[in-house]
Amino acid sequence: MIEIKRLFDFPYFQLENHPLEKALVTKFNGKWEPLSTQQYIDKANAVSRGLLHLGVKPNDKIALISSSNRTEWNVMDIGILQLGAQNVPIYPTISQEDYEYVLNHSEATYCFVSDKEVLEKVNAIKHNTQLKEVYSFDDIEGCKNWTEIVELGKDEKSQDQVEALKDAVKEDDLATLIYTSGTTGRPKGVMLSHRNIVSDVLNSAERVPFETGKYVAVSFLPICHIFERMISYLYQYYSVSIYFAESIEKIGDNLKEVHPHVISAVPRVIEKVYDKIIAKGTALSGIKHKLFYWAVELGLQYEPYGANGWWYEMQLSLARKLIFSKWKEGLGGNIELIVSGSAALQPRLTRVFAAAEIPIMEGYGLTETSPVISVNDERNGGFKVGTVGRVISNVEVKIAEDGEILTKGPNLMMGYYKDKEKTDEAIDADGWFHTGDIGEIDADGFLKITDRKKEMFKTSGGKYVAPQLIENTMKQSRFIEQIMVIGEGEKMPAAFIQPNFEFVEDWAARKKLDIGKTNEEIVKNPEVIKRIQEEVDFYNEKFGGWEKIKKFELTPEVWSIENDQLTPTMKLKRRNIKERYKDLYNSIYGR
Repeated sequence: MIEIKRLFDFPYFQLENHPLEKALVTKFNGKWEPLSTQQYIDKANAVSRGLLHLGVKPNDKIALISSSNRTEWNVMDIGILQLGAQNVPIYPTISQEDYEYVLNHSEATYCFVSDKEVLEKVNAIKHNTQLKEVYSFDDIEGCKNWTEIVELGKDEKSQDQVEALKDAVKEDDLATLIYTSGTTGRPKGVMLSHRNIVSDVLNSAERVPFETGKYVAVSFLPICHIFERMISYLYQYYSVSIYFAESIEKIGDNLKEVHPHVISAVPRVIEKVYDKIIAKGTALSGIKHKLFYWAVELGLQYEPYGANGWWYEMQLSLARKLIFSKWKEGLGGNIELIVSGSAALQPRLTRVFAAAEIPIMEGYGLTETSPVISVNDERNGGFKVGTVGRVISNVEVKIAEDGEILTKGPNLMMGYYKDKEKTDEAIDADGWFHTGDIGEIDADGFLKITDRKKEMFKTSGGKYVAPQLIENTMKQSRFIEQIMVIGEGEKMPAAFIQPNFEFVEDWAARKKLDIGKTNEEIVKNPEVIKRIQEEVDFYNEKFGGWEKIKKFELTPEVWSIENDQLTPTMKLKRRNIKERYKDLYNSIYGR
């Protein structure tokens, strides 16, 4: 019986317990192409042997950069790890300068890329790195293809050597370097061991209501991020068939083709799904329109475990038949679970999707904690709206005097690569990791996150403001796509707001308003400013006088990763945004 101690044990565990015909499935040339569990392992072994031919040794670093999740990434991952080498996944959307920094800092010797766009970025800086060669997953003229490695490893004579290297890998050995996207400064290389991630998968597995071999998942969050990567190992543990979405744009089509039971998502994706559903409901007329909004209002009052009483549950049963069943159909028809992480989820979304029988189980963690610290579980009273669930087994959490969440456990990183100073800053002498998040644990043991410690600020009047709390509340408005609260050391809080231009244009068309054609015209239009002011006033009512947004400026630009305003996990790069809109800042504060 295989005991899972290293990351590459997961596919072998699957093979022994519940092998799949469709373990990993990617669409090539318009057709879903499956890889069975046995083929997955065979190909990974061929990769290991091929890498040996290239002279790859234990502790060598191999970089993987892919614009989408795909079978090849997972095969490479296992092939690399079996040799005692380390996989260094890199976000495809970071700048060329950051590519160069990460490749040099990690001392990567080989790099595997997904497509032409990534290849061009790597080639532009390759001469400044230690890379011996770059291979691609797509067929690209002038670039070696990853299948050359598989071909190199076709001869099984060196499999004994691979087996010996596998046996030599210990659970406390370094498995991967994950460079955090960082809202400030250079990315830090988080060192995660096999034990770190394996323990997190197995301790989180208790919270997931999967039946082995019965489920299908669609994977679309970047697998270079520890959240989706850890979940992919969890899927392998439970023999869940993993289909890799073609792209974020095609996710809707892919869900309808694949009919998954489970997906993982970040709040921004869930918000966009909800906005599209609401837009469709708004377009209805007559009794259909009334029924739709009756169901939504009902959903927004949802409490788990029948807490609202029998009359509410009767109405909910009717709403599910008439309205919410169509929501499920839009996500493929079989969806039973969405796992959410990476940022705070608005409680209204947790409520309305749970009412629609699409439960979103929100969890909490960081790259440094492999990542899961806590997660909700619908079973056994383990689900509470507005929280990130209870702490998982074998992980400890305590709240420091200043409200910061501290944690320790087998999932805690080995440290930051080549950076003892930052490691010592993050992990204190007693082994507690300082998360930088502010939170509390309620009487029932549920963890609640209230803000980022570094993002809280004082106004000139000495009052503390928690921007994330205000931002998440304001983003409930369909008029507001992004918002950043400002005002550190100033007399009052204010905000930069990027409107939801698509929704604003729809609203203007319904009202027969001429608000202009370009984003620049829209943000200066008095009717638009007035309408968004109404939204800000409405949500301001939830806050104390010192927290209310007193002024705001609209930005014509769509905030994006490419423009360096958002991290790859869609967090605000506050310093960059403030710098970019310096003139608007000065205008707000009368400079």
